[in-house]
Amino acid sequence: MISEELRNEFLLQPDLTFLNFGSFGSCVKPLMNKYHQLQYEMELDPVDFIMHKLTEYLRESREALGEFINCAADDVVSVPSPTHAVNIVAKNLDLKPADEVLTTDIEYGACDRTWQYYCDKKGAKYVRQHINLPIRSQHEVVEDFFKGFTSRTKLIFISHITSATALILPVALIAKKAKELGVPIFIDGAHVPGHIELNIGQLQPNYYTGACHKWMMTPRGCSFLYVRSELQAALDPLIVSWGYNSIFPSGSQFLDYHQVNGTRDYTTYLTVPAAISFMEEYNWPEVSRQCRALCHDNAAELCQILNTQPLAPMEDAFLGQMFSAEIKTKDPEALHDILYKQYHIQIPIMRQDDRLYLRYSIQAFNTQADLDKLFQALRELRDSKIIE
Repeated sequence: MISEELRNEFLLQPDLTFLNFGSFGSCVKPLMNKYHQLQYEMELDPVDFIMHKLTEYLRESREALGEFINCAADDVVSVPSPTHAVNIVAKNLDLKPADEVLTTDIEYGACDRTWQYYCDKKGAKYVRQHINLPIRSQHEVVEDFFKGFTSRTKLIFISHITSATALILPVALIAKKAKELGVPIFIDGAHVPGHIELNIGQLQPNYYTGACHKWMMTPRGCSFLYVRSELQAALDPLIVSWGYNSIFPSGSQFLDYHQVNGTRDYTTYLTVPAAISFMEEYNWPEVSRQCRALCHDNAAELCQILNTQPLAPMEDAFLGQMFSAEIKTKDPEALHDILYKQYHIQIPIMRQDDRLYLRYSIQAFNTQADLDKLFQALRELRDSKIIE
């Protein structure tokens, strides 16, 4: 079983039932200490830290991350969030009128809005292909998805793990099919690093983004963008800075353009090696296995309370440490506030077009008692007609 020592590494309020690790994570004490140590080191001599030490520290972080996700260190660059990464690629994609970007209809809202904005701006079409829920098989998802593919498809954009519905999508099969069709693929893996295994070398996407501040537990604002080497030169930075016509070029235009874009606190990026060490110390594959078991074992009861069905088979191929179930309520924001203020449970009720989903996330600090508390609260709210 997960040790009490590990649970005590989290900074969360002890009386808070925290079932929303998926949104913003929670930084563990050793990583917060490392973060503050780096900030303190920077303040001892900000000029020396930013002008001389930062480049080497960023290299060390990229090397650790590259080894962790199996890609070359210079093919990844640190960014504040996956949404930032999506904006880099979307702004630079050479879309023409009538071109299409193919995605699913269960993507993260900020990314949907980014792609819709740039497609509208360039006269292209953003195709949100319907995925039938509940999912019955990986091959059915692939079949559903590629019904939206046409000769005009310029790019495939797809989540590795969806946000509102918390589903692991068969991105390896979709990436393979995309390669056969000769169309690039961009995978949004915001929820993946530290949650399920990520092997960029095997997956071979054209672009991939992930967050380290979610399941890897770093301080917030720590994410990455992977770009296949032959595509890097086509990506202009969102902010043009010293990397353009650099006086001291690194040998990689990709890094020069995107690594440092002005004065800000970059120290969160430098905690990645410590995050990996923390997970190794606590045998994270076993921690994740126990969290998945707790997540999966309670899914049926949540569905029974909400009078709904699971969105996919209860298998590791579809579900990790998060589970979503459709919920019916007239005011989802009010329901969230009742659960938080009255029951002291932090859990999201998420919108996906015209449907609502309640999603619980399971991390090392969670126990059966947390889910039992949630279920009791939901029963009471159902009986009082706040939940339909």
